[in-house]
Amino acid sequence: MASIPHLGALRHGGRLREATAAYPDARGPWLDLSTGINPEPWPGARASAEALRTLPDPALLTELEAVAARAFGVSDPARVVAVAGADAALRLTPLLLDGRDVALVAPIYGGHVEAWSARKPLMVASLDDRRAIDADILVLVNPNNPDGRQVARAQLAELVEARSALGRWTIVDEAFAEVTPGISVAALEIERLIVLRSFGKFYGLPGVRLGFVICDRNLARQLRVVLGDWPLCADALSLGLGAYADAAWRATTSACLATQARNVDAVLSAAGLAVVGGCDLFRWVEAPDAHRLFVGLCRQGVLTRPFAEHPTRLRFGIPSRQNLERLREALQAARHAA
Repeated sequence: MASIPHLGALRHGGRLREATAAYPDARGPWLDLSTGINPEPWPGARASAEALRTLPDPALLTELEAVAARAFGVSDPARVVAVAGADAALRLTPLLLDGRDVALVAPIYGGHVEAWSARKPLMVASLDDRRAIDADILVLVNPNNPDGRQVARAQLAELVEARSALGRWTIVDEAFAEVTPGISVAALEIERLIVLRSFGKFYGLPGVRLGFVICDRNLARQLRVVLGDWPLCADALSLGLGAYADAAWRATTSACLATQARNVDAVLSAAGLAVVGGCDLFRWVEAPDAHRLFVGLCRQGVLTRPFAEHPTRLRFGIPSRQNLERLREALQAARHAA
C-alpha cells in the first residue's frame, strides 16, 4: 500500500496546505475534492463595513434562527439555535447531556468520535443493534458521512419516539440533508431529539462557520446561555439571512447538484471505480488500491479523501462543471502512472 505523507488527510477533508507541502511538484492549481462542499456557492453579499465595525445585533441572530427554521420546516424558531458551525455544535452537546452509554452508528464523521471519546462510545454498525437501541445517547449521521447511507424518516422517527419515551437521547447529524430533505427529522417535536444542521456544505461557504442545533426549548435555552449574545460573526449573520430566505436558489441548486453527481458517476465509472455510496455532495468509491490512487491523484493536483479504517475506499467531492474534465484527466493520468 502506498504511504500517505500528510496524515491529516486521514483525519478529515481539507488541509490543502499540507497536501501542497507533501506534493510540491503536483500539477497545479490544486482541485480540492476532499470535502463534500457545493462547488457553486450561494452568490449573496457578505456583511457591510458598518456591520463589521459594531457588535452583532442579537435581534439579527433571532431573525436568522427564524429564517433557518422556515427553511428546515421547523414551526417553532425557539427550537433552532445558531452556532459557529455544525462541528462546534456536535462538540458542545456532550457538555450538556448526561448519560453513561453512548453509541455511534459507524462509519461516522470523525468529529463525533472525538467529541464523545471521554465516554468511550460503542461503535455499532446498524440501528438494529440492540446496543444502539438501549444506549443512553445514540448518535448517527443521515445521510451518513462518509458512505452516504440513509435512514428513512419514518423508521428514524419511530426509533426516536421510543427512545425519548424511555429518557434516551438521539442526536441526528443532518449536515448533508439539504440534498435529501425527505429524510430529515428536524421538524419533529420530540423531547430528546437533537438535530444538527450545516450551512457551509450545501451553500458552498464553509469558511462562514455557521450551523444549527434543533432541539426542545429547554435544551435550547441552556445552549443559548453557554453561547452568549454573540455566537456568530457579522458575515455569518448576513450570509445566513440571505441564503436561507432564497428558496428559488435552493431548488435550482438541488437539481443542478443531482445532475452533476450523475456526471461524476460517469467519470468515476469510466476510470474503473465502483461508486458504492454517497449523496449529491460527495461520492464514496470502492478501489482496491485506494491509497495508491489517492497519492497518484495528489501528484496530479487533485485532493480526495482517504480513510485509514477503510483502505479500499475514497471519497470524492463533486467538482464544478468546469472542473469535471480536470478530474477525468487526473484519473487517467493517475491510473496510467500506477
